[in-house]
Amino acid sequence: MTMLPIVAHASPEDIIAWVHGRPVSVRQFLADASSLADALPAGRHVFNACTDRYRFTVGLCAALLAGKATLLPPSHTPEMVRQLADFAPDAFCLHDQPDAAFAMPAFHYHDGLRGAATDGPVEIPQLAATQVMAYVFTSGSTGTPVPHRKTWGAMARCAQAAAQRLGLLDGRAWTLVGTVPPQHMFGLEATVMLVLQGRAALVAAPAFYPADVRDALASVPAPRALVSSPVHLRTLVQSGMAMPPADLVLCATAPLGRQLAGETEALFGAPLCEIYGSTETGQIATRHTAQADAWTLVPGVRLQARQGDGGDTETWAEGGHIEQPVSLGDAIAPLDAGHFLLHGRKADMLNIAGKRTSLAYLNHQLTAIDGVRDGAFFMPDDAHEGDTHGHVVRLVAVAVAPGVAPAQLQQALRARIDPAFLPRPLLFADSLPRNAAGKLPREALAALVARLAGAHHGDSAARPAFVIDADHPAIAGHFPGHPIVPGVVLLDHAVLALGAALGRRLAVTQAGAIKFLSPVTPGERVEILHQADAAADGGEIIRFTLRSAGRDVASGTLQVRGAAPQAGASAC
Repeated sequence: MTMLPIVAHASPEDIIAWVHGRPVSVRQFLADASSLADALPAGRHVFNACTDRYRFTVGLCAALLAGKATLLPPSHTPEMVRQLADFAPDAFCLHDQPDAAFAMPAFHYHDGLRGAATDGPVEIPQLAATQVMAYVFTSGSTGTPVPHRKTWGAMARCAQAAAQRLGLLDGRAWTLVGTVPPQHMFGLEATVMLVLQGRAALVAAPAFYPADVRDALASVPAPRALVSSPVHLRTLVQSGMAMPPADLVLCATAPLGRQLAGETEALFGAPLCEIYGSTETGQIATRHTAQADAWTLVPGVRLQARQGDGGDTETWAEGGHIEQPVSLGDAIAPLDAGHFLLHGRKADMLNIAGKRTSLAYLNHQLTAIDGVRDGAFFMPDDAHEGDTHGHVVRLVAVAVAPGVAPAQLQQALRARIDPAFLPRPLLFADSLPRNAAGKLPREALAALVARLAGAHHGDSAARPAFVIDADHPAIAGHFPGHPIVPGVVLLDHAVLALGAALGRRLAVTQAGAIKFLSPVTPGERVEILHQADAAADGGEIIRFTLRSAGRDVASGTLQVRGAAPQAGASAC
């Protein structure tokens, strides 16, 4: 039986993590994993919801030591958690937040579970290559998440091949800073498995906002690598914030454009390596995106062309860490035995903000809601998964739901699908233009969406809009040389412009779910898309999206009092 070590570091004194600025040795890590393994409940399946990357990794290894499989769903919505419980009735949730609430038994990973590291020799645990490490779920096309079984051997060999390709086995102590969560396949491979099998160290704290990334990189020694996605990289580039130098940038989850790759390399002073793979295959190829279009397969992996059931040629990946041949759902043009060009998705799979799902899954969740007779999600032609500039993708949904309030339907969707896939806008129709076979042609749905969106928002020229000039007092000192409009100024002008368009002053009592998605520079025209629903207290709930130059820059919800105040108001 083939056995593989749980960590590949050369010494128990090697650093495997940085937690709150302090180094954690392999010795301490193994003690933490052993202590947690002894404390875990009896269930054989662990839903690892830890937000701290170190605790997630300790939890993953503790589950391995205890012979338990880790469940990694694509989202943590109540519906997804319910489906996890259906898949594994004995599952429990491992979490590190005291207020975490999931509809299954839970176990809190707290500071009191820290292991007691001892002096002397350390025995590195060996795990059978055939042991099931995790079930990584994709959304599926029927509404039921599809589990993909991952053995320790496949995941460890994949990480070893990646570490070799990326140059992490050069004898230096690398540290990996990640903006992607460890629960998703790329985050699992590139910020957890690369650490365990590439002799590197991880940074525990989440690094999501530009200041987080800056501080995380500055807090650890070189060599250091940033693991990120196109959406995050675009935000970092446009933030105008200086970044500490890195030695390598890794990117995956969606196609990356050459321009953004070059801008990222200039920002961090480091080469950017893009990774191609999938949940089913793991990482299988890399490319230096700023300089080349061709992908290079990782050691041991091969591509094979096979005839599909419909007569089309399909590309299959096999060899290396891939235990069984896998059909790739992409259009691939082989160049030679080790290189290929990628021409995009074949089917309806979506990647938004590093999260993957399918239109079929979203449609199933929409039509499963009480009161919805029919419905469909739609991806506009000008906003799709292939956006190589990292723009935030926004889906549209059309529902046939007589008597169901928009706010009620939105709330039901939030319980079923990840927030990244919530439709903006959600439109309503009397019926969908299905054909005699019950199918919904894309062109017919596109025409319906265009008509409904035009009636919902009005012509773009008539939308509420505003421009914030460069001489606005809030601009001074706000990133000199790269001026950016502060978010509070955007919100203030949006409220006043929206009130002017509606013919009344808006008395905002609460602003919720405010997200600033892309920087706005002085002089940009910002349009306001909105949908108003009646609130139970007689006021309104206004959902809005701010858009500039074809991209979403902010979104949120305003709770508005029924009677506006008498005093006038002016923009800040």
